[in-house]
Amino acid sequence: MADDAKAKGNSAFAAGKFDDAIQHFTEAINLAPTNHVLYSNRSAAYSSLKRFSEALSDAQKTVELKPDWSKGYSRLGAAQMGLQNYTGAVAAYKKGLEIDPNNEPLKSGLADAEAALAQSSKSRAGQGASLFGDAFGSEMWVRLASDPTTRGLLQQPDFVKMMQDLQKSPNNLNLYLKDQRMMQALGVLLNLKFQTRGPEDAEVPETSSGSPERKRPAATETEPVKEDKRPEKDPEPEPEPMELSEEKQRKVQAQKEKEVGNAAYKKKDLETAIQHYTKAIELDDEDISFLTNRAAVYLEMGKYEDCIKDCDIAVERGRELRSDFKMMARALTRKGSALVKMAKCSKDYEPAIETFQKALTEHRNPDTLKKLNDAEKAKKEKEQQEYFDPRIADEEREKGNQYFKEQKYPDAIKHYTEAIKRNPKDPKAYSNRAACYTKLGALPEGLRDAEKCIELDSAFAKGYTRKGTVQFFMKEYEKALKTYQEGLKHDPQNQELLDGVRRCVEQINKASRGDLTPEELKERQAKGMQDPEIQNILTDPVMRQVWY
Repeated sequence: MADDAKAKGNSAFAAGKFDDAIQHFTEAINLAPTNHVLYSNRSAAYSSLKRFSEALSDAQKTVELKPDWSKGYSRLGAAQMGLQNYTGAVAAYKKGLEIDPNNEPLKSGLADAEAALAQSSKSRAGQGASLFGDAFGSEMWVRLASDPTTRGLLQQPDFVKMMQDLQKSPNNLNLYLKDQRMMQALGVLLNLKFQTRGPEDAEVPETSSGSPERKRPAATETEPVKEDKRPEKDPEPEPEPMELSEEKQRKVQAQKEKEVGNAAYKKKDLETAIQHYTKAIELDDEDISFLTNRAAVYLEMGKYEDCIKDCDIAVERGRELRSDFKMMARALTRKGSALVKMAKCSKDYEPAIETFQKALTEHRNPDTLKKLNDAEKAKKEKEQQEYFDPRIADEEREKGNQYFKEQKYPDAIKHYTEAIKRNPKDPKAYSNRAACYTKLGALPEGLRDAEKCIELDSAFAKGYTRKGTVQFFMKEYEKALKTYQEGLKHDPQNQELLDGVRRCVEQINKASRGDLTPEELKERQAKGMQDPEIQNILTDPVMRQVWY
């Protein structure tokens, strides 16, 4: 029951139904509270819902139950990362790598945890960075430009220079707090409202009448009163084009190129799509979706090596940029699809399967899981095709025949089995192995091989002989009679089939005359009670009322 609940949880997890997965894993844990895998799976489900405290608790239980299982430390590290306990995450991943030094997910997790720890330490170095977090990050210019109160400030070179300095060194914030424009910008970046006061709001001394008094220079009667004018300031120079503004424009243009590429892809204009995705990549190399989109086009065009190259670059660049794990999984999945398309032998599927598995460690997507299952199935089928050799199959069957004549039935079965692997479509190998199983008293196995023989060649009389013989030894005389009669339709003069019919009729007549021994009668009654039709009659409510 615990395995059933676990299987349901795994299915729900693969479908992205994490709440359902948690419910099933909890049910399984209640049935098998010492199974470390169940806690590990539930921890993963909690992490997917960003419920990192519960994920941490389950991960700790996992390593407590199975301290030598590396995956438990991977769960522990992921939970600690979610809680932003980067020191704990580093320790967990390192402990896992002590157990399994070649574990790629642990290596990747450790690299992420160490990078996050370094970034966190750097952020804590200054009060400004710790107070205002990512206020001066890459989105700063977009937010300032989109707010009407700060849009005009971006035309002032000294303000732009001040913000550029804060991007590089957030600790310098205290140097600029006296600037009212900085308070205005912080209000936008932090979504706060500061009480700022511009020069026009400065307090003016009042006269006794309560009205503001303007002071003018003293003037004599003979001297005309001159208007008080403040000295004019030198005109401010025209703002130079801003480097970051250009970068923003390039990103916007790159998105436009992507949209045009998407439209071309939908119209199956693949060459045009490639051109626009390439332009987008040239304009902005920090968005790996351009690479994954171009890889998808290459995949559809059959340019599998180009597709793989783009996917590898996307994964490498995504690691550097700490891109969304779903984007990383998408790149790996497309690479796996290209590798499957290129596969020519069973071994060629191995790198594809490994790539799909890596994609699932980034993001457990049902589509990727299906591709993995399909690749594993295709690999198995290819292995069977590569193993197929009718000539060797005939040789193995002949070896089996020799052992059969020597009454060495287990050895005969071994060679007949090899013959079947080499040529699964040969009914003779199944027929001969059925005869061996019958000699050894393994009647169910013999019946299964005889039925497979008939399935492969319905006109092969020997298959009906094998099946009828097994049924006769199982005391199922009516079924055996039907089997022999079916075989006679294909070979009316077959002596083995005719003898089989005769033996079955004798046994059936013997039973109808009551000539059975007490042991035979008892055995026949037991056989009858096992018949599905008899069982249906026995369980019928109406019939039970008649009997009782």
